[in-house]
Amino acid sequence: MSDSLITSLPEVPYATPQLSSSREHLVRAADHLWRVQDTADKVLGHLRIVADPLGLRYRAERLHLATGAFRIIGEFWRVDDAISALRYS
Repeated sequence: MSDSLITSLPEVPYATPQLSSSREHLVRAADHLWRVQDTADKVLGHLRIVADPLGLRYRAERLHLATGAFRIIGEFWRVDDAISALRYS
């Protein structure tokens, strides 16, 4: 038997969220991260699933190339609201 203890659970990737609009589609970039692309495959931003005590939140983000960091556009309870924020911002 091993003396080492497991201190955290393994990460389980979430299923790809379903969008109500066909104007955008999601391409998985990581376990909890998707690229949001329009019909011409232009990247509008990123969608990240964030665990919250009240349920899952959908975070709209954009990559800032100069710093290599994500800038948060907003956090939403509905995936379609997060996509709309990326579409219209």
